[in-house]
Amino acid sequence: MEALLLGVGLLLGAYVLVYYNLVKAPPCGGISNLRGRTAVVTGANSGIGKMTALELARRGARVVLACRSRERGEAAAFDIRQESGNNEVIFMALDLASLASVQAFAAAFLSSEPRLDILIHNAGISSCGRTREAFNLLLRVNHIGPFLLTHLLLPRLKTCAPSRVVVVSSAAHRRGRLDFKRLDRPVVGWRQELRAYADSKLANVLFARELATQLEGTGVTCYAAHPGPVNSELFLRHLPGWLRPLLRPLAWLILRAPRGGAQTPLYCALQEGIEPLSGRYFANCRVEEVPPAARDDRAAQRLWEASRRLAGLGPEEDAEPNEDPQPEDPGVPPSLSTPHPEERTVSEPDLSPQSSPDLSKVIRRIRIKAEPETQVS
Repeated sequence: MEALLLGVGLLLGAYVLVYYNLVKAPPCGGISNLRGRTAVVTGANSGIGKMTALELARRGARVVLACRSRERGEAAAFDIRQESGNNEVIFMALDLASLASVQAFAAAFLSSEPRLDILIHNAGISSCGRTREAFNLLLRVNHIGPFLLTHLLLPRLKTCAPSRVVVVSSAAHRRGRLDFKRLDRPVVGWRQELRAYADSKLANVLFARELATQLEGTGVTCYAAHPGPVNSELFLRHLPGWLRPLLRPLAWLILRAPRGGAQTPLYCALQEGIEPLSGRYFANCRVEEVPPAARDDRAAQRLWEASRRLAGLGPEEDAEPNEDPQPEDPGVPPSLSTPHPEERTVSEPDLSPQSSPDLSKVIRRIRIKAEPETQVS
């Protein structure tokens, strides 16, 4: 009996150590009053996204839940309004698998919302499920859709600067290896899905890195955020039905609750003083080093160019400075962004590969390449 009690005690002690060192997430601090600011959170009808939106609403922000399912999105908006006491929480339809849906969302948002201070790309998939598309669905939802949405909303982010873009990534990016010759090939089978998921998460990290370089000096900063091991629908959604009852108790014990998973994205969105770390990767509310493949500036530039093509955008030299970029869909209206008196407008930088080098960008690339160990907590 004593041996049994000792064994139970050791197991409990080991679990406590694992929980507080690996599972429990540090709480997010940052700006406490967000009244007058607007945030968009994709995939906010459940899990990490819903908890992120709830915390933003509690701090007084106007929060747009950008979700694929109208029924679930409106239900989540109702829940958040009830729990936060903030009635400025609304649903807007967005399906990241459809470029037309991304364009329609951007058009609707720009025509109805005068501000955008925080854009959080939380939505994502880990498997294609039973869907078979003529393109890489994992890359489309996890990277190309967010890339296009950022591009379309960027002028509004600039007029509301200082503003932030947060891309929810994953530690799986460490297993990613982008093959630009096969970037948009359809994904078939679970082995290809695992590889494509890791590749899409690597794309998230490289996107945040290159976006930070492109936006140097505009007042818009961006960050890649790893939520940690989270017990969410993304973890269980694509498991065989017979396996879910077996893994649910284990997931409850060793994985973070969605509220814990929301802490690092919230930190990147709200923490003051991390602007010099724009483009970096965060985990557990602190900056973390990434492998060489995730800090390859040449690969980041190549991904940027490939993403423009896959998103249906024209060559970069066609973009007009100081104007909202227009998607191919003629139904998208021109920019309606009229800065508030307290806002400052920053001109669009020349993003064309042929443009003369910008000294600030060169310095930025050298500084990021060095990857200092600086941490902000």
